[in-house]
Amino acid sequence: MKIFHLSDLHIGLKLMNRDLGEDQRYILGEIVRIAAERSPDAVVIAGDIYDRPVPSAEAVEIFDAFVSSLSEALPKAEIMMISGNHDSAARVNIFRSILRKRKLHMIGHPPVREEEHIEKIIIEDEYGPVNFYLLPFVRPSMVRQITGTNEDGSSLTYNEAVRRLIERESIDRKERNVLVSHQFYLPAGRKAEEIERAESEIRTVGNIDEVGADILEIFDYAALGHIHKPMALGKDTLRYCGTPIACSVSESGQKKGIIEVTLGEKGSIRTETIPLSPLREIRVVKGLFRDVLLRGCSDYVTVILTDREELNAAELQDRLRNAFPNLLEIRREGLRKADYTAADIPEEEPDPYELCCGFLGDTDEAEREMLKSVINSVRVVWK
Repeated sequence: MKIFHLSDLHIGLKLMNRDLGEDQRYILGEIVRIAAERSPDAVVIAGDIYDRPVPSAEAVEIFDAFVSSLSEALPKAEIMMISGNHDSAARVNIFRSILRKRKLHMIGHPPVREEEHIEKIIIEDEYGPVNFYLLPFVRPSMVRQITGTNEDGSSLTYNEAVRRLIERESIDRKERNVLVSHQFYLPAGRKAEEIERAESEIRTVGNIDEVGADILEIFDYAALGHIHKPMALGKDTLRYCGTPIACSVSESGQKKGIIEVTLGEKGSIRTETIPLSPLREIRVVKGLFRDVLLRGCSDYVTVILTDREELNAAELQDRLRNAFPNLLEIRREGLRKADYTAADIPEEEPDPYELCCGFLGDTDEAEREMLKSVINSVRVVWK
């Protein structure tokens, strides 16, 4: 069985207020073209279909055209997708029973009541069934009716909530099982701050959303979404495929692609990354003004100028915009500046959690956890 693993489409994303609609239409068209050539039996999209819970009309149109084209290119394939933390679970979940009859499975909500379970799709091949478990993005508060709470009535950690959801499933280890999930899974022995994250990813104070990746070991393959950089969690069968195109300047230079997973009989699995080439790259061009002008291109570009002398701002901007029609920003590095060290200006933006703790004074553990939750909620709304 051949599976295409995608995630984090972020349809509707704007890059420094630049509309990426044309770029997203192009890359989704490339995905359809490759799918038609290679004929996978299943396509999974591991969350963050849209970039906003309430997508624009244009974003919905782009997604509709993509799914329609993909279904036409793969009439026999099962297309499965889950909601991510950027999506509205209710919007993804709409028409679920009707779409299922058309081999399209859009799962917005995780199980929230005791009688509910993780959505399971079974596909048969010559070696027997392959069980796909589709688990949308989970916050502990969503599933507390199933997973329970701490002794003091507070919600469980993300780690404990996701573990309890997975462990309550009757997973036959003799069969082939695939998990599709959108969470921040952390490999054993690694710290959250060691994992490279993109600017466009929503992060939580104290990394409270981390989940131990060891829970994934019971699956033959874990198709993961949430991290924008393609990466494996210790082995090739536990994978973040990353975004199909770069979503921020911090993703400049990353190689994007589709992960093609081939499942043979139990224990036989092979992965291959099929590269995707965008309509426009995101680049960082650094150097002296006169040298940078010689490197003009139509890609999305952040220019970092290293000239130490002052330059005419108006002339600088006009000439750079002529050389780079999709210029994102201009930064200056190495410019001689007055010494303001005596003014005691902080070098970095202060952490809001640390600021609040300093203002409130003595706080206990429960109060600090509540503060983290409030700040994270505000960040999600602001995002």
